[in-house]
Amino acid sequence: RAGAKTFQDIARYANQIGVGYMTVYAFSTENWKRPKEEIDNLMNLMRDYLKDAKNFKEENIQVQFIGDLSVLPQDMQELIREDEELSADATGMHLNIAVNYGGRDEILRAVGQLAAEAKAGELDPATIDEALFSARLYTAGQPDPDLIIRPSGEFRLSNYLIWQSAYAEFWFSDILWPDFNRKHLMQAIEAYNSRSRRFGGV
Repeated sequence: RAGAKTFQDIARYANQIGVGYMTVYAFSTENWKRPKEEIDNLMNLMRDYLKDAKNFKEENIQVQFIGDLSVLPQDMQELIREDEELSADATGMHLNIAVNYGGRDEILRAVGQLAAEAKAGELDPATIDEALFSARLYTAGQPDPDLIIRPSGEFRLSNYLIWQSAYAEFWFSDILWPDFNRKHLMQAIEAYNSRSRRFGGV
């Protein structure tokens, strides 16, 4: 619950300081391996997220959920649709909430979609490039992330935005997510601003 409050505050603050896009990892495809009681608790917490997300409309935040949502309980799917529809016209920060999301799963789905289009004669395989591939991802039409913040003392991607993070800058911290606050966000942004991004060039 503390983590949920952190998410709500950080999302609102990011919007206030002009962040254009923000993606938070709420539930991964691997989280289903946890004990049933823990999964049930996480789902109930996400219901609270979803109910609060309606308030983002008042703050001009556009909310989108990325991941395979088809396996979620029906009431959650309905709340997700409501949240996305309510905030569709917002012009402030675009907030992605990754639910039942996995980077490898996302890539496999994109490959499957391209294969199906090619098989149906709708696509020449020779024309497939990064832009066509990116257009089949959950984040289609969005810029790749500039900065990835990894709290909790971990030094891995954890199957998160694998394709999109190819040239992202990383900021690692021992701070646990429930303790993460606005000051830490600004520290990450300041660290990002001090780096030179060459994208493989000179």
